[in-house]
Amino acid sequence: MNITNKTGQSRRSWTTRRDEKAIRISKLSNITKGRIIPTDRIVEALETLLINGDRVVLEGNNQKQASFLSTSLAQVNADKVNGLHMIMSSISRPEHLDIFEQGIAEKLDFSYAGPQSLRIAQMIEDGTLKIGEIHTYLELYGRLFIDLIPNIALVAADKADQNGNLYTGPNTEETPTIVEATAFKDGIVIVQVNEITDTLPRVDIPGDWVDFIVKADNAYQLEALFTRDPRHITELQILMGMMAIRGIYERHNVQSLNHGIGYNTAAIELLLPTYGEQLGLKGKICKHWALNPHPTLIPAIESGWIENIHCFGGEVGMEKYVAARPDVFFTGKDGSLRSNRAMCQVAGQYAVDLFIGSTLQIDGLANSSTVTSGRLSGFGGAPNMGHNPRGRRHSTPAWLDMMTVEGDISMGRKLVVQMVETYQSGNTPVFVESLDAIDVRKEAGLSTTPVMVYGDDVTHVVTEEGIAYLYRAQSLEERREALAAIAGVTPIGIDHNPERNEKLKQAGLIAFPEDLEIRRTDAKRSLLAAQNVEDIVEWSGGLYNPPAKFRNW
Repeated sequence: MNITNKTGQSRRSWTTRRDEKAIRISKLSNITKGRIIPTDRIVEALETLLINGDRVVLEGNNQKQASFLSTSLAQVNADKVNGLHMIMSSISRPEHLDIFEQGIAEKLDFSYAGPQSLRIAQMIEDGTLKIGEIHTYLELYGRLFIDLIPNIALVAADKADQNGNLYTGPNTEETPTIVEATAFKDGIVIVQVNEITDTLPRVDIPGDWVDFIVKADNAYQLEALFTRDPRHITELQILMGMMAIRGIYERHNVQSLNHGIGYNTAAIELLLPTYGEQLGLKGKICKHWALNPHPTLIPAIESGWIENIHCFGGEVGMEKYVAARPDVFFTGKDGSLRSNRAMCQVAGQYAVDLFIGSTLQIDGLANSSTVTSGRLSGFGGAPNMGHNPRGRRHSTPAWLDMMTVEGDISMGRKLVVQMVETYQSGNTPVFVESLDAIDVRKEAGLSTTPVMVYGDDVTHVVTEEGIAYLYRAQSLEERREALAAIAGVTPIGIDHNPERNEKLKQAGLIAFPEDLEIRRTDAKRSLLAAQNVEDIVEWSGGLYNPPAKFRNW
């Protein structure tokens, strides 16, 4: 809108977004009661508020889902609302993709699509949806403030009061980031809540950031994504865990770290109070963590290994345990966890010594990806934490130990570890000559190949065969040879000459279990601090309340 100044010249209006928001909100006056949208009129409200082509950010990270709002969005009439540009950190529920098949949405920017990875790959091939970009979490959050500013935000919270103040409880996660990016650029914020009350345990998001609240017909979906039953940890994974502790954590004095999700890292967590204790490492390694409250960490917490943990999100069943351990976790006065996915990603990028994760494919130079043929999983936070942040300036023993060149101007580096078995289930090799992601780039029309962690950022690779110390490689050929030495009978390892191993050992490029004074026969399940979920509950003093699917007693 333009208005005329005193000289008769047309001048620009600087409140177009604010004016448009006011017009949209006024259209809901016959639906809402104050800022409350009646539960049974949410679809009508969305059809009234949304404009074709809107950027809509829908909360759906890898645990907490704005499930009532996502289901409601999938029910709007595509003749009334269509062409939406969806922004979602995680594609986790069927209706997240249903809206594209129905024509309600057409473009998608996202970070992770684990549960829907096969379907999204097929939809791209069929031309049902158009991909903007596959992002890391921090990258996507950052763009919400720059060039993907939302028109509408659909998020979830535990409780709200009549003024719209929100209590998010232990699963705050990415909610404040989404709301802030929307509210302070005159977008519309709609929050589904489990309960509307007069008082809140604490205020996580102030009401003047929120436009509308709606009481969901069911509590938002929450997944126990980071729980691993120790019963399923294999002796091979225990062996790899022992190698990681001895050959990486102890060797480099790793004091702060992030663990990815999986049985390999769960094994490490359960080995700290046993194998780590045998090595006399308590108080020397693994003191500061950036990760969700994994139940498999409980024995290490209870035995005094861990000083503090900052969390991306919560974990179902861990609420009482976390509330009872405020010295370890970041909790509010109400006792519940205050998680923060964006800030924990920052901590995982800059504040920790080591990131250890896994992947689906690794090529000969250690480039890796979870994007494979017919499966578009995305990345989540791995690229944020799984690289060497050259902006880091604080020093720790582990960071300094990564220096390979001395001089007046030199720097350490972050430890980035890939921990994989040489073959996946189904006899599919992890180590390949060429990543499937290269072909996916062409099929999906992406500008660049969707690599999760670039090989030159990887410092160590751990397999059941041994450890490759890639940061010590002086050339690409040395890097490839070290990786091949521990790649087993995969396309990368099959042609490796074992006679070269002694020279690689002397150069510090590889180590096998025997070189680390680890006997393979010692890698037994009896070494785990907890053999099953029931043992973890016992370690917690009964505070851990595992979901029913993990109860086997």
